[in-house]
Amino acid sequence: MKNNLSAIIFGLAIIIGAYLLGNAYMNRNKVDGTISVTGLGNADFTSDLIVWEGSFSKESSNLEKAYSDLEKDKKIISEYLLSKGITNKELVFNAVNSRKNMQAKYTVDGKYIGDEFLGYVLTQSLQIDSKNVEKVESISREITELLNKGIQFYSQAPRYYYTKLADLKIEMISKATADARTRADMIAKNSGGKLGELISAKMGIFQITGQNSNEDYSWGGTYNTDSKEKTASITMKLDYNVD
Repeated sequence: MKNNLSAIIFGLAIIIGAYLLGNAYMNRNKVDGTISVTGLGNADFTSDLIVWEGSFSKESSNLEKAYSDLEKDKKIISEYLLSKGITNKELVFNAVNSRKNMQAKYTVDGKYIGDEFLGYVLTQSLQIDSKNVEKVESISREITELLNKGIQFYSQAPRYYYTKLADLKIEMISKATADARTRADMIAKNSGGKLGELISAKMGIFQITGQNSNEDYSWGGTYNTDSKEKTASITMKLDYNVD
């Protein structure tokens, strides 16, 4: 009886082992588990907002005269910009900054003996925010015309922004997600499996760089303001079950 039972158990073990071995061979290319993929979404766009800043100064030993001269320059600058098409809404003059211009004095043998007062320096800056990018660009290049009016105007390079970033981000996320899904589906099929349900999705950092530039991405996100023509990009990391 014992011998018969042992034979039966042994026979069942052979049958089960053969089944498992055959099933493993038939499904050797199928993947069980998860797939992690990263998709990329990007788009080129043109900035629709320009910010341009500049400043001008006057110096005099008399504070009231320095302020009066500064006001005259402000009027000339304002009239010039308005004549070029800048509106009062776009143009903002900031508060006047005042400081004393001091010069260190030394004896013949190089010993410091104090500071000499040379006069008051008053500086005022202005800022133009406009959606007419081309117009402000042109004015920023022509601003040296103020030199002919006796005004020393210090101009900064324009900065460029985009007012529809929220919509652009949604578009980029959609592109990156679709790209990641395509990659995951391809990996699953090539491995003999079938893409299952989405487990998790993680969005990367939104990056904005100048078009055709060699700017590096930043962990905290890059936001180029020097270029009018820009490229936006974002990544999406998706985790899927694989059947």
